[in-house]
Amino acid sequence: MRILENAIIRLLKQKPFYGHLLLQLRRDTTTEGDRCASVTIRDGVPLLSVSDAKFDCFSLSEQEALLEHLLKHLLHLHPLRRGERNSHDWDVSCDLAINSTVSGLPAEAIYPEYYDMEPGLSAEEYYQQVVSPFSFGDMEGEGKGSADQDSRGSDAAGAGKNLHQADTIDDHDAWKEAESTPSGLAEEMVRSIVKDALLGSDGKTPEDIRSVVDALLHPAPIPWKQILRQFIATAGRTGRCSTWMREHRRFFHETPGIRKRRKLNLLVGVDVSDSTNLPELREAFAVELVNLARGRDCNITVLYANSRIQMIETFNNAAFVSSRYDGGGFTDLRPVFEYAGKMHPLPAAVIYLTDGIGPVPEQMSFPTLWVLTRDGEKPAPFGVELRLSV
Repeated sequence: MRILENAIIRLLKQKPFYGHLLLQLRRDTTTEGDRCASVTIRDGVPLLSVSDAKFDCFSLSEQEALLEHLLKHLLHLHPLRRGERNSHDWDVSCDLAINSTVSGLPAEAIYPEYYDMEPGLSAEEYYQQVVSPFSFGDMEGEGKGSADQDSRGSDAAGAGKNLHQADTIDDHDAWKEAESTPSGLAEEMVRSIVKDALLGSDGKTPEDIRSVVDALLHPAPIPWKQILRQFIATAGRTGRCSTWMREHRRFFHETPGIRKRRKLNLLVGVDVSDSTNLPELREAFAVELVNLARGRDCNITVLYANSRIQMIETFNNAAFVSSRYDGGGFTDLRPVFEYAGKMHPLPAAVIYLTDGIGPVPEQMSFPTLWVLTRDGEKPAPFGVELRLSV
């Protein structure tokens, strides 16, 4: 992924906000399809996929513009807003909405002015113009038309095409993966990586995206219980294992099939330092976990920890009793994650109730939900931030 890494380094120097935003994404390589890159949200995690060979065909400035293009799809939450719309028309509308704000895109990029459309509209507004209105016609005539198809456009990309033949410069098929993540949880994840990108770029936001970033940072209040439920529901869909008891859909009995793991294993860390020793906070958190555990087949391991793990309790949906452990002292957030890596089976997700003050691992492969106190701070760039309001 050296070509991608070099492009990110250039953006860090020229456009720090976008560069730091890219550093927050999980990166992957791909060789599928005709396009060079895609961005989506998979199981609650923003994912950037790039084909090095195809990406290298563009000039350095075009590579940087493509990455900015992908990030703007993510910031506008385009993969989450498709809904029941026609996928092709929505994809084209999303490109029309952002391409005018990105300079240096490859020649095949489409722009509103190529189709006599006003620039600066939202994806939804372009979609209304792209979608063909359904016409009943009339009862007269033989059904033969005489009008020529309009081929508006310039000599640049998009010339000679109408919008129903237009295509995107990046792979939007990957957006289907975002449909499995609840919109509230996905938006919270995007908001989290934006905050980290702002810290890395000294709070400087590109002017053309400032209003979008402000809207992400100052959203309407979302009930914390809703985010907690959505996070656990998403974690419960990620478990899969191989089985010879089920025929593989593609290779039949030559290859083991895939069976979803129905049992949900969660690891819950509870910071027992003085700063989180708030009875009403811990009680509200425990009550919600009890309700969630009773509603599904799950195992929940609870670790009470400060600088080390002080107590371990394991519950399931049949017997789940919340208890309280008072510890105090210095906080080190690493022991809980070290324990998670040694569990068998591995947990589907880690949920950590903490004020966020203390050493953390540099990276983490488990989906992580930081349940923070009112004045807490997210301690690491990975994971989703959730602030308890009790």
